[in-house]
Amino acid sequence: MASSDVAWSIIRNNSAFLLKARNCDQAFSTEECNLRNINSKRYNGLVNGKVVGISAAADNKGFVLTTKKAKSANRPGKSMVKTTFKAGPRRSLHKMKAALVKNRYRKDLTKAALIRASAICKSQKPLPKMKGAKAATAKKD
Repeated sequence: MASSDVAWSIIRNNSAFLLKARNCDQAFSTEECNLRNINSKRYNGLVNGKVVGISAAADNKGFVLTTKKAKSANRPGKSMVKTTFKAGPRRSLHKMKAALVKNRYRKDLTKAALIRASAICKSQKPLPKMKGAKAATAKKD
């Protein structure tokens, strides 16, 4: 594969994942391993040798940490490693941070990965039950 600089210069303005809005200067990206969905070389999951991606688990319990093996760059099908964390938000976030920091795997993306994973965990939390008059009207409908 070509160097990441050459690949980035090619796909910077021409990518199937590129998303541009009319009244917004920032270009966005919809690819899987882009933590902040920003079209920049730092967050891009296609051109970097090591990438970090966070997505919701299939059953909406926990999240999936996706990393790329740098050695398997020429075999894209086998290069992604997916790890599912389901042990609850506090423990899962701690384990994910430990996996990224202790292995020295993209230390610059650790904070963004934690933010995205905690947002996914927060969205999977059930809504509290309604109390009072609102609950009674909702129950009648």
